[in-house]
Amino acid sequence: MGISNHELHNEFPQFGELIDELRKNDPTFQHHFRQYAELDQEIEGLERRDAPIGDDQLHQMKQQRLQLKDDLYKTLVKKSNGAA
Repeated sequence: MGISNHELHNEFPQFGELIDELRKNDPTFQHHFRQYAELDQEIEGLERRDAPIGDDQLHQMKQQRLQLKDDLYKTLVKKSNGAA
């Protein structure tokens, strides 16, 4: 099974500069970004090591990562439209 790169800059390259700006200046975005990045690294590590974790637990972690990514995306869209 291939392991995908879910780093936020790869997921949303069109928002690269905005991601960097919000990471520096928006504490809420910064917090959610950190949660997303840590969870993504944990999932990737488990997948690379083929760690003994139940499918249900891994699925829950991936669902949580997806929810965080969705929240971050909504913030990026909102902030990009507000800046225009």
